[in-house]
Amino acid sequence: MESAPLFAEIADSPDGGEAWWLTADDGVRIRVGAWAREAARGTVLLFPGRTEYIEKYGRTAAHLAKRGYATMAIDWRGQGLADRLVSDVMAGHVLSFSDYQRDVAAMVAAAKALDLPKPWHLLAHSMGGCIGLRSVMNGLPVASCGFSAPMWGIQMSQTLRPVAWSLSWGGRQFGMGHRVAPGTSPESYVLIEPFATNKLTNDPEMYQFMIDQTIAQPALGLGGPSLRWLYEALRECRDLSRLPSPEMPCMTFLGSEEQIVDVPRIRDRMDRWTGGTLEMIEGGKHELLMDSADIRGPVMDSYCDMFDRAGENRVDRAAPAAAGGPARKSPASSRHRRSGSGLAFFPFLPLGAFRSRSRRRDAETSFPSDNI
Repeated sequence: MESAPLFAEIADSPDGGEAWWLTADDGVRIRVGAWAREAARGTVLLFPGRTEYIEKYGRTAAHLAKRGYATMAIDWRGQGLADRLVSDVMAGHVLSFSDYQRDVAAMVAAAKALDLPKPWHLLAHSMGGCIGLRSVMNGLPVASCGFSAPMWGIQMSQTLRPVAWSLSWGGRQFGMGHRVAPGTSPESYVLIEPFATNKLTNDPEMYQFMIDQTIAQPALGLGGPSLRWLYEALRECRDLSRLPSPEMPCMTFLGSEEQIVDVPRIRDRMDRWTGGTLEMIEGGKHELLMDSADIRGPVMDSYCDMFDRAGENRVDRAAPAAAGGPARKSPASSRHRRSGSGLAFFPFLPLGAFRSRSRRRDAETSFPSDNI
């Protein structure tokens, strides 16, 4: 493993953090970072969301270190300092969602090479929750998993869902999949969205923390998703919804003010997760780990309590498939409730087409999300 930059000066993270370049099995270079590698209680594999990067979770790693856990976080392909996959470096792009499992496999190999303390646990946010669920289903060697607003579906109105499928599929078929989805911004969300209307956090200091990081290190920034990413995300969420939940301890947190991921899909999944719990945070927005101290502190402590219990009661799991292996397909089908609130975190269609009705927060005006 080759040493990589870690911007400790903007991370507010534990001392002694390090980062490394890794190469996935298809040749894409990614970055991982680790803190508190000598922790006594185990290691948390941290899967960030879309647009995110290792340094954003420095404060999360600090909380975990105080509870006795090491942290390893990752820059997924196409974001952070990992290889950008198209010429427009601000476009969030991926060829296939199964490619993220290649990144997971490289991350797991690095964690083994570094001999990070066991047991390992998963903590995954938003898009990382989608990647993480697939990884756990594939046999990721963790004793428990925590999810924060997992992207097990994308929130949008009933009317816009078929439009999203059609346009993203069409972009892929006609060689336009690398283009940023119409109506999305090529700039980082936190640099253009005022705090008063942001969908991420209630805490102005944490929002400024994210802004300051992006300004200090512009290479970490990312804009809207590509049409290809959108199509692959919709398909992966659909396929995952048809599979049974893993058998392991799980805790999912979701804010009552969630406007980005599909809440009914999360409720459905957790209803079908034996040994899993869904905790709703009154007033919470999308990024509970970046919210005010009175929200993120108890949320982090709850995750750590679960990690403690799972570590004490650990039973080795047989891996049904290599962690990070290719995504599996299921012939089964199921019906799920859809969210109708549709408040967009990335308005997918050109904004002018719907802006006149958006002031009423009409369910037909929106499409999510620059920052899942």
